[in-house]
Parts: sequence; C-alpha cells; structure tokens
Amino acid sequence: MSSPGYRLVAAARELNLSERFFARFRRVGLRGVLADLNRVGAHADVPGEAAIAGMTWQDDDRDTRRWYPQGITTSADAYGAEPSGGMYEGHNVVITSWYAHGWRGWLQLGSRISVIDWTDDEPPRYRHVLLTTPQRWWFFHRLRPVRVHAGGIVWYGDHLFVAGSSSGIRVFRLDDIVRVRNRLRTKGYRYVLPQYSSYAAEHDEAGNRMTYSFMSLDRAGAEDHLVAGEYGRKGGSHRLIRYPIDRDTQLLRSDERGWAVATELHDRQVARMQGAVVVDGTWAITSSNGEGNPGDLWVGTPGNYRRHRGVLPTGPEDITYLPQRRWLWSLTEWPGRRWVYAIDADRWLTSKDD
Repeated sequence: MSSPGYRLVAAARELNLSERFFARFRRVGLRGVLADLNRVGAHADVPGEAAIAGMTWQDDDRDTRRWYPQGITTSADAYGAEPSGGMYEGHNVVITSWYAHGWRGWLQLGSRISVIDWTDDEPPRYRHVLLTTPQRWWFFHRLRPVRVHAGGIVWYGDHLFVAGSSSGIRVFRLDDIVRVRNRLRTKGYRYVLPQYSSYAAEHDEAGNRMTYSFMSLDRAGAEDHLVAGEYGRKGGSHRLIRYPIDRDTQLLRSDERGWAVATELHDRQVARMQGAVVVDGTWAITSSNGEGNPGDLWVGTPGNYRRHRGVLPTGPEDITYLPQRRWLWSLTEWPGRRWVYAIDADRWLTSKDD
C-alpha cells in the first residue's frame, strides 16, 4: 500500500434543484419507476464456470450497438447485510449502468441506468432511466444527458455514485427521479435522473491522475468505504483506491474544504481490470481478455491474487456483493452476449484452483 495523495473534491455548490423544477418534471423517485416497468428480460444459462444464475436482456437491449452495459449495484448495497434487509420496499432491485457509443443523428445520448426487479421465479422486469444534468437558463429548466462512461456505480442509502473516469465521480439521489411529459426533450425517455452533485478528481503534484473506471461498496469494519479502480492495459498503472463514507450524510467523508482523502491506494494491480469488490477482507476482481474470449476472476489481496482463468463469460464488467445470498453479481457488455449473472462467493473466494 503506497501513500495515497489522492482526493475527491466536492463541487463548490450542489446543483439547485428547486421545487419549481420538480413540479415541472414530476418527481416520482425509484418507487415510481418500479411501478411502471416496461421491459422484460429472461432467465438464462450464462456461459462460464463461475456463473450460477443469470438473466439476459430484452432482444433490442441485448443486441444494440448503441448502448453498452458497464456498472452494477443492488439494494443490498443500499441497505446493508441484515438477513431481513437488502431489499427496497420488498423488491430485490438490481441497478446497472450503460454508456452510449456514438451519436444518434446530431444527438449524443450520454449515460443511463436500468432498474431491474429481480425474482427467481418470474422473468425479470426492468426500465431504463436517463442520467441528466439539470441546467437553468433564465426562468427555464432543461435537462442535458450526462456524458460519462459510467463504468461503475454504487447505491448507498438514497445516493447513487457513478464513476466519471478521469473527471471523478457524479452523485445522484434516487428520490429525485422525475417523470417527464414530453419525451422529445429527454431523448425518448419517460424517466430521467438529474445529477445532484459531483466530486472532482485531484492528486498531489507528485502523483498521476487517477481514472475512476469502476466502483463498489465495502461495508465490513467500523466504517463503510467506496472502493474504486482503473482499467489499464498491460504496462499501465491500473490502481485500486478506497475512500471512507459518512453514514450520516451518505456521502464521502470530507473535511472542511470538501476534500475526501483516499485512505488506501494500491498501484500496479491486475491488467485489464473491469471491476473489484472486497468481501470480508478478500478482494474479487474481474478482468477481460477481448471480445469472444472468456474473462478471468482474480481473488486475494492486493499484490497477492489467485487467477481463475476463463471462468467468466466474455466481456465481464463491474462486480458487487450480495451478502444475503453470498453471491457476487457481475455483467457483460458485448452485443448478443449480454448477461447479468451471479457467482457463488463461498466457492470462488476460497478456491485454490487457477
């Protein structure tokens, strides 16, 4: 573990989402989206030795080359590990993020999340929600797409943290989801989530800029932590980093300057990392090997991992942990081969096979 020297600096002011704004766009929150799910996936046998349960998307989402799945988080992240918890108002909710590749005409589409109501016995139902940045021009409000890779997301309480690559992290509140009347203003989306605030990535002069490619949540110990890392090809820096979370504010623990200072930084980790999560002190990392090639699962501690070669489906991305079932959850990105799937944590976090 090296000396951090890295920080996330809170925006000088939070975006002013006035009551007039919410009256105009009708705030419905996550509850409103779950009551109006309009897409149906299917349970699927996911390729890869480590996958034990999973789903695939509706055909147009599975095959599109416009949108690519990236991040994943669940209601267990939001509400903790209590046996009766981990649910949102009786629903097992999985949220994934996507980024748009290219343009539609003259429009750049940005990023979105999918809210999935997961059940074991029925096909999972879901709906897409566009991530937006609210802007005010005189007395008018408008919503512009958030253009980030969204490679990792963490749901903590009411807040949703979204990885913003080298720019830092965006913050949203799920209670702020709004329903719009005129979908032409929001790229065809009925529901949008306006950004609440952001953290800018900074570092000491001697360091190199950190890229926030993926994220997860670690609830073990006396203090909760946001875990983040960066994708890098062989020879790159591909670092892992941790920040403490304030349980009262549900935001990063910051000083009077608005600085959230990293408590841990590990350099030169796994090449082509796509996601990392900590389970009771053990790290689980996904890494990719190119389209069509199975992914790898790495297990251990920074600098001391066991590599499980080819046990993940092709194109693995972010990863999170569901303590109630002792499952890891991950997802894949390639068109035609897109799954959301579970991994048996007890088997793979203790296995010595490689």
